[in-house]
This record gives sequence, structure tokens and C-alpha cells, in this order.
Amino acid sequence: MASNAREVAVRSGVDPDAEPSVDWGWHQNFSKGLPIAAAVTGVVLLLFMIGHPLSWTEFFYMAFPAAVCLVGAVAYPIYKRRSWRR
Repeated sequence: MASNAREVAVRSGVDPDAEPSVDWGWHQNFSKGLPIAAAVTGVVLLLFMIGHPLSWTEFFYMAFPAAVCLVGAVAYPIYKRRSWRR
């Protein structure tokens, strides 16, 4: 098991000399933050539709991206848990 971020980065193929941010741990993905951000974005887009007249243009520019964000927020953790992705 690697003891620090530099060893993890070296094993994953990132050159620590070319990318000094390896020492800060920025080369990991945000597996919990991404679905949370997508869900919050989807909910905020749906909340924008409350309180004013709704046209089809507003519907397509708010409801469709909101649906994509919410579906992605649910599908991403399921996709990451699949055994063949590990």
C-alpha cells in the first residue's frame, strides 16, 4: 500500500516531476463530489422554473439539463461500483 500521494501517482503513471501538484493530492477523482454537484445543479435548475411563465425554450434549457444531471447523479455511483471498473 502506498504511503503518500507521490507513490500513488507514480503507480498510476503520473510523472511527479512534470506535475508538482501530485504532492497536494490533486490527481484523484472526486467520486463523492461529482454526483452531489450534479444533483444540486439539477435541483437548482428545476427550482428556477418556479414562479414565472414557462415557455418551451425555458423548458428545454432548464428541464432537460436538470434531468441529465439528476440521471447522471444516480448513474455515476452505480457505474463506478461495477466490478469490471475497479
